[in-house]
Amino acid sequence: MALRTAGSVLVVFLWSVAVVLGQYVWSVTYTTQSICVLEGSSVNLFCSYTYPSGYTVTTTFWFTKWGTGVEPKDLGQDPEYAGRLEYHGDKKKDWTLRITDLRERDSATYRFRLLTDQEGGKYSGSPGVNLSVTALQVKVTPAAKGQKTLTCITTCTLTDNPTYIWYKNGQHLDESTSPEYKYSVYTNSKDSYSCAVKGHEDLPSPAVCVQGQSCIRVTYTKRRICVLKGSTVDISCTVGYYYTTSSFWFRSDKSTPEDLTRDPGYAGRVKCTGTYRGPFTLRITDLREEDSAEYRFTFKKHNIDWGHRFPGTTLSVTGNTTMYDATVNHNELQDKYINHPVNTEVYVVLYILFQVCR
Repeated sequence: MALRTAGSVLVVFLWSVAVVLGQYVWSVTYTTQSICVLEGSSVNLFCSYTYPSGYTVTTTFWFTKWGTGVEPKDLGQDPEYAGRLEYHGDKKKDWTLRITDLRERDSATYRFRLLTDQEGGKYSGSPGVNLSVTALQVKVTPAAKGQKTLTCITTCTLTDNPTYIWYKNGQHLDESTSPEYKYSVYTNSKDSYSCAVKGHEDLPSPAVCVQGQSCIRVTYTKRRICVLKGSTVDISCTVGYYYTTSSFWFRSDKSTPEDLTRDPGYAGRVKCTGTYRGPFTLRITDLREEDSAEYRFTFKKHNIDWGHRFPGTTLSVTGNTTMYDATVNHNELQDKYINHPVNTEVYVVLYILFQVCR
């Protein structure tokens, strides 16, 4: 009886010690420590945390950059992530960071930090979440004589065992859990092939030719363009190899593809030019902010009907000042203007463009 009582006391004592120690434990637990996702998609980074009793959390945030003696900076204050961050959770014990419209440069290790009302009461959770952002590419490899194999590749292993979708000349072809297309293709084929991941069909790889650079596909001159309201813009693409029997430009946000030249909202402001020998160009004048959209080109040739789902050129229209160079895009802006002396008025206009399109 005495032994049983002593044992009970010992158990109670140990439990009490655990509770006391637990009151002074800092911790951040991440649901996963490594994620690989597609460029253009969204991702949720989740963590739960504890801190000493008697402390009051005053600030919590996610960060990617840190160094000895340097206070990490809230990711929400980084202009690179402007308009792309969302926060979810009860913000007391768990916190989810959602990043939308992912870019390859978002690849980094993300860590969570909490600050309290006590001196020295700061904590950053390790090791964090290693996020890798990748784009799809089709790799063409020589196989048996006169044939080649196709593989949908990424720079990291995609999370959640994806199903791969294959397209031939812009049309749905096959689906498989293997990244390798199950059939070989002929070397002399003039067809183009592209792959996508199920659930992200709007983020396919660029279409590649089996041989050379001449095949059935649409290639856009620029993927993103940013201009000011009231200016004029040219959006161009080339169509490989085949003549077309019919073609038109359209906005991707329409429920069904509609020829832009027939859209009342663009009446008198749209002109389309081009032949199979040169670029097809969509010119839009007197730009309005509501013209901001993704523009795509589609064509038909006998039994070929280029897929409407393939991404085109995204146009951003902003501001109410006359544009100084209506054709500049965000990739050219830094080198062409920001790094050169200009007057204050021009700099302000270009800075607005740079912030919107970055």
